Amino acid sequence: MVMSMSKKIELTPYERVLAARDINRPNIDEYIETLFDDFIEMHGDRLYKDDKSIVGGIAMFHGIPVTVIGHKKGKNTEENIECNFGMTSPEGYRKAVRLMKEAEKFSRPVITFVDTPGAYPGLMAESNGQSNAIAESIAIMSSLKTPTITLITGEGSSGGALAIAVADTVWMLENAVYSILSPEGFASILWKDGKRASEAAEVMKITAEDLKNLHIVDQVIWEKEPVTAQNIDYVTEQMKSVICDFIEKYSQLSEEEIASQRYERFRVF
Repeated sequence: MVMSMSKKIELTPYERVLAARDINRPNIDEYIETLFDDFIEMHGDRLYKDDKSIVGGIAMFHGIPVTVIGHKKGKNTEENIECNFGMTSPEGYRKAVRLMKEAEKFSRPVITFVDTPGAYPGLMAESNGQSNAIAESIAIMSSLKTPTITLITGEGSSGGALAIAVADTVWMLENAVYSILSPEGFASILWKDGKRASEAAEVMKITAEDLKNLHIVDQVIWEKEPVTAQNIDYVTEQMKSVICDFIEKYSQLSEEEIASQRYERFRVF
């Protein structure tokens, strides 16, 4: 069971943005270590190189083989440079697609973790086909004939997040955010003033509770306090329950039913 929201944290939308960006917030490695057994990481897109802002591989979840994919941010300057601050290049999305296709071939559920300020916008990324890589990832994930679940754990910005979030069900941590772009970017475009980010966050409806009310996400995983590596167990216990229920439910559906239900879910938007 997902825990009650009776003690949910009262923060403003922009305070939740800052909480989602907090360097102490757990990254994909910590979720993998807490939730799964026998994780084997897979590297490379088989075309160019390995993008370390996307971590993916095979793991066991309660005795069931699953494929795990997620964005990675660093915990210090060196790690952030190595992971490009969680901003994924085309190679990372192609790696994700490779792992999703493999999961479909072997009928493994796909579990994705979203935490990115957005896809990398640099010249090299564009030259290497950034928009095409994101589009392909969205297209492949939308038609996968294996169960897929997305957990938004921190920032979920733009197509960089959506590329691995076209899932059968999407869950969101209470202090995560999910939006088309950052509040700073929104304020700069709409009002020509990035300093109005706090106001933009109110207008954009980017918090977990807002998105649950809008039926963009399916459920919210509540945090007693902003999650860190020290109190991660509170949210991972909820995640375990969510994933168990999800796998049990979708294991009873045929491949065609899985793909059809996902299609209908996104057609509603």
